[in-house]
Amino acid sequence: MRKEYDFSKARRNPYAKRLKRQVTIRLDERTIAYFKALSNDTGIRYQTLINLYLRDCATTRKRLAVAWRSDKQKGAA
Repeated sequence: MRKEYDFSKARRNPYAKRLKRQVTIRLDERTIAYFKALSNDTGIRYQTLINLYLRDCATTRKRLAVAWRSDKQKGAA
């Protein structure tokens, strides 16, 4: 390996903008704490861990089972 490299003629990756997109998302404190703790254990940034988990969900087409209760059920509970 060289001690120094000359990047004066280097070009930026033209596909870099297509790799990831910045979004705003609101997460509860417990979720953030979980991924930050996992980040400390693995050495992987917590944003990357969240991205990996969501990508896995999208790839495997995981669906969250949500059962909404009607107003009548809420009053009875």
